[in-house]
Amino acid sequence: MTDIAKLEPTAVWEHFQTLCDIPRPSKHEEQVRDYMKGWAELRGLETVVDKVGNLIIRKPATPGYEDRAGVVLQGHLDMVCQANSGTEHDFFKDPIRPVLKDGWLIAENTTLGADNGIGVALGMAVLSGDDVAHGPVEVLLTLDEEAGMGGALGLETGLLQGQYLINIDTEEWGEFYMGCAGGVDVNVTREYAVEPVPAGYQVASLTIKGLKGGHSGADIHLGRGNANKILIRLVRELEAETELRLASLQGGTARNALSREAFAVVAYPAADAAKVAAKLDAFQALMRFELAGVDEGVAVLSEAASAAGVLAVADQDAILSALHAAPHGVKRMSQRVEGVVETSNNLGVVHVIDGKVFANLMVRSLLDSGTWMLAREVESLFKLAAFKVEMEGGYPGWAPNPGSKLLALFKDVYRKEFGGEAEVQVIHAGLECGILGSKYPNLDMVSFGPNIRGAHAPGERVEVESVGKAWQLLQAALKAIPAR
Repeated sequence: MTDIAKLEPTAVWEHFQTLCDIPRPSKHEEQVRDYMKGWAELRGLETVVDKVGNLIIRKPATPGYEDRAGVVLQGHLDMVCQANSGTEHDFFKDPIRPVLKDGWLIAENTTLGADNGIGVALGMAVLSGDDVAHGPVEVLLTLDEEAGMGGALGLETGLLQGQYLINIDTEEWGEFYMGCAGGVDVNVTREYAVEPVPAGYQVASLTIKGLKGGHSGADIHLGRGNANKILIRLVRELEAETELRLASLQGGTARNALSREAFAVVAYPAADAAKVAAKLDAFQALMRFELAGVDEGVAVLSEAASAAGVLAVADQDAILSALHAAPHGVKRMSQRVEGVVETSNNLGVVHVIDGKVFANLMVRSLLDSGTWMLAREVESLFKLAAFKVEMEGGYPGWAPNPGSKLLALFKDVYRKEFGGEAEVQVIHAGLECGILGSKYPNLDMVSFGPNIRGAHAPGERVEVESVGKAWQLLQAALKAIPAR
């Protein structure tokens, strides 16, 4: 276990240590929020908790910088909670205990929470740093970003005082972001009839595992496998080989993560056992061939199981047909920003168990019209199979502003501090900037961050050196903010 607080710069890492110590799943951030509030008040800083629980901490300008424009430093307190199967970790109680390997801080079997704990830690370091020159600063710490942007959506207007907003929630050092995707969750539900397992049938579990997973926005274009889609495809192909009956199917644990593992319980005639085993072997080989160079670690496992009942035949066909046809992956590349995904969908969570079906499909697009176009297509598909469809948590994208004064300032500061030119990007992932900009339309915004890899999946890691560079850049940028 690495002593995080001893890493450099200690001003940042000591706060990240605190974030690793205090559990902070989405929708359960009260403990860490209250800690941050108490910490600030002990230092005489003003704090505000708005009606949905977001925390704002205000720090006056340092001497000589009182005339500078106000700056909002923004990050989110929650983290995606994912663990490898077989790993005993209670995200509501247990601390994250990462290790240092080859210059990267990594959580080997769980998510690390560098997304967005590093951004929060950088903001807190500004609040605690007496040697950091800056004008009036507000640190805005939102809740529930990973599970629906609830904190940003509920943020009250009239609270933020700053002219500029620096979002510290992107994952490529040396890149500045000036736009992001919006999105909406499409939740589909349906009930089904349960029948006894037919006589002469044997029951088995099917498991898809070994996939890399990842962020359903930032990694959607990489072509990684989705365990939900792979398992549904396998079950459909087995139906062509034998009179297969489905007892249950479950996969994915987060709406904004690519599903790494999925599980089903099926029944089929005992006489077809050899045929099914051969199909499973062939299917695993096929998946490794199709995902070569991307997710070749995919595994298809099976073992004996038991089941109290199976889906009625008509329900099984309708449910599996809809899930099999459900879109996943890139729908369209942007025609405005080269190399950036415009519209996509992630079949993140599927539950078929105990007479009920639930699935979450997360739609994203750089164009708000693209979000709703694809969401309505998904809605139409599932309604054909008698599903109930609900749209939840829709949020706007962040329209790029190439003329941003803050972006120009960051590019100039980067050039002076590090030499060379930073890249300017638009990201397919959902940042809170679009929502915040809709509530505070006069805010000039930019987003940046250190190198983070594998966000939303076990093995998430952050490059220590790039955190130091991010801290150097943030201090220099705050010092360079112009007068009001």
